[in-house]
Amino acid sequence: MTQAPYQEDLPLHEPKSIWTKYVWSQDHKVIAIQYTITAILMGLVGLFLSGLMRLQLGFPGSFSFIDPASYYQFITMHGMIMIVYLLTALFLGGFGNFLIPLMVGARDMVFPFLNMLSYWAYLLSVLVLMASFFVPGGPTGAGWTLYPPQVILQGTPGADGGITLMLVSLALFIVAATMGGLNYVTTVLQARTYGMTMMRLPLSVWGIFMATVLALLAFPALFVGAIMLLFDKFAGSSFFMPAIFSMGKQLAHEGGSPVLFQHIFWFFGHPEVYIVALPAFGIVSDLLSAHARKNIFGYRMMVWAILAIGGLSFIVWAHHMYVSGMNPYFGFFFATTTLIIAVPTAIKVYNWTLTLWHGNIRLTIPMLFSIAFISTFTIGGLTGLFLGNVVIDLPLSDTYFVVAHFHMVMGVAPLFVVFGGIYHWYPKATGRMLNDTLGHFHFWVTFIGTYVIYFPMHYLGFIGVPRRYYADEAYKFIPESAQGLNEFITLAALIVGVVQLVFVFNLGWSYFRGKRAGSNPWHATSLEWQTPQTPPEHGNWGAKLPVVYRWAYDYGVPGVEADYLPQNVQAVGDVDDKVSSEGILAET
Repeated sequence: MTQAPYQEDLPLHEPKSIWTKYVWSQDHKVIAIQYTITAILMGLVGLFLSGLMRLQLGFPGSFSFIDPASYYQFITMHGMIMIVYLLTALFLGGFGNFLIPLMVGARDMVFPFLNMLSYWAYLLSVLVLMASFFVPGGPTGAGWTLYPPQVILQGTPGADGGITLMLVSLALFIVAATMGGLNYVTTVLQARTYGMTMMRLPLSVWGIFMATVLALLAFPALFVGAIMLLFDKFAGSSFFMPAIFSMGKQLAHEGGSPVLFQHIFWFFGHPEVYIVALPAFGIVSDLLSAHARKNIFGYRMMVWAILAIGGLSFIVWAHHMYVSGMNPYFGFFFATTTLIIAVPTAIKVYNWTLTLWHGNIRLTIPMLFSIAFISTFTIGGLTGLFLGNVVIDLPLSDTYFVVAHFHMVMGVAPLFVVFGGIYHWYPKATGRMLNDTLGHFHFWVTFIGTYVIYFPMHYLGFIGVPRRYYADEAYKFIPESAQGLNEFITLAALIVGVVQLVFVFNLGWSYFRGKRAGSNPWHATSLEWQTPQTPPEHGNWGAKLPVVYRWAYDYGVPGVEADYLPQNVQAVGDVDDKVSSEGILAET
């Protein structure tokens, strides 16, 4: 069966004023920029909170405004902001919105109005979360995992307004993610242009697509958990609250299970790791191929690895709960699945390495961040093998070893891809290049600083320094040298944190003063670089949608004047696959 692409003759919702062009916009590119700016601002808030935490750890008791309650509030808000409101929003809302329609050859998302609503729901969730800083008692300080019963008990920082606003904000965020996710999946499946089969999609699209499927399946668990916790808080129910004494009084709750909430949270929480990681895997694959001038090694294997990781991510969640007292047979099962999911992940690392092998590597800023991602993710992943083993995890679980592992795999490594992706696609979004000198400075300080900060944390974990402690100088089992190391880590973290402002400055300065980029400064093959205008206009492609003749990785092609063939250029000897400008193939 043959047919024209879904959006070939679809009328566009043209903006009628500056408000509908830049504020209430239905253009996927503007919405992507709105998501990106909001997420970066949230990231700066999270970065500031981490700096305050490090001040207390490096110089305990030196700052009167950091008391124990504030410290735990900083921990909670930093973790939730960075994972959900920065990384998830940026990869799906930012990169997903910008790249999917351009890479599949569509004019826009399938549901533009719903796409607009998804951003405003996300912004509302951000405002509700930030409001918790200004309510009596401040934000919740129960830890970013929000474990009951302490999360809603008096004595926990933010046990009233703080936790309420946190849970409402998460529910709003999940509504936004669902609206956006339905758009991303439907656009990939239904709005691809002529000749754009699923096996011609760039790996960025595959990664975002699979991460969106995970979000649509995993976020409802967190949504239900948040609503149930609100019922326990305000309606006197006992979903998660056992019979308990608090502040000398027996509460009305009885029969609830705190461990049930842990299962609900981590059933969302571990897929969330791959909701962040899979887009990063796809994006870094595209960056490596373009800047090494070599086709991606094992494309089909990479696609199947993405799908396998997505499927397996739903049966590994309880490795976060070894210390909760689970049955040893369950521990064995989840330890085994944790090792199994490392196999498709390792395949991707091998393929990235083989993509670089004998490539014409150009050490651009995006390439530097991509290589940094591979090394950081691999090293952090190796430490995860320790924590996937029940016997080793038990003594390490509540130490700084977990902090170091988690930040290298789930924090810094994805951020390297975020930076690389922004340096790579900023010219397409703005028509200007980011400043190269500032980019190199930003990269080297961030990359070296990452290892200076987190390598010593592994050592702190091995000697038993506990995480989440406001102060640990009174504990005799912690050697005095640990405090000196904490001071060193704090100074390094503050330097790296300040240098991120250089990146923010580069974004603003280059928008007005940056060098003109041209239509395809990286000489890349994928469709987003082949638009008639840069930045692309509303509708992306002008009167006719592009026709795709090949996959997105034809670099180093023999007999071609340039060293690459764009997806929409028909070379001599290309088979038409029944594709014509009049429209024909919609292969799935």
